[in-house]
Amino acid sequence: VHGQLRPYQIQGLNWLISLHENNLSGILADEMGLGKTLQTISFLGYLRFIRGINGPHLVITPKSTLDNWQREFNRWIPDIKVLVLQGDKDERAELIKNKVMTCDFDVIVSSYEIVIREKATLKKFDWQYIIIDEAHRIKNEESLLSQIIRMFHSRNRLLITGTPLQNNLMNHLMNGFRKIATTRMEERTKSFLSYIRF
Repeated sequence: VHGQLRPYQIQGLNWLISLHENNLSGILADEMGLGKTLQTISFLGYLRFIRGINGPHLVITPKSTLDNWQREFNRWIPDIKVLVLQGDKDERAELIKNKVMTCDFDVIVSSYEIVIREKATLKKFDWQYIIIDEAHRIKNEESLLSQIIRMFHSRNRLLITGTPLQNNLMNHLMNGFRKIATTRMEERTKSFLSYIRF
């Protein structure tokens, strides 16, 4: 890691680590400009260098912040192989063929729109983490993006928002987690029951 976190960013990083250690998804909500991107990247660095988990991870972000995510990864943890999945249909097809399907990445960073367009490819992966930046944009559970993200399999999910969380937004985001957790718990219970049957 190339840099130093501020004390409040270290607290955020420790909180993300505790979520991971307890196999929980979470919401990183803070005011704009306090380093949520850096805390998230530091957390992925922790997974890689301390826990030996290289990925794959999927970061879904507004198109306007794609370059910032890549720049921050390159600045703080250049050892992590980041693939920005963007471009026109032909450019994306080339990236998918030569990088995505060959697993030549640790982290894919892509926009909401591209995730919707490339859902068939992205849902083939068992992601370690799906990270959604500016997650307040998916508060509508019936939105296309929200529905598509629920089709993706991941160990955990992290929602990032700089928008103050109102009670109704928190309820929407938590309902999404409950659906994910319930599905995951049902799968684990079935697996466990099949294991202990004589």
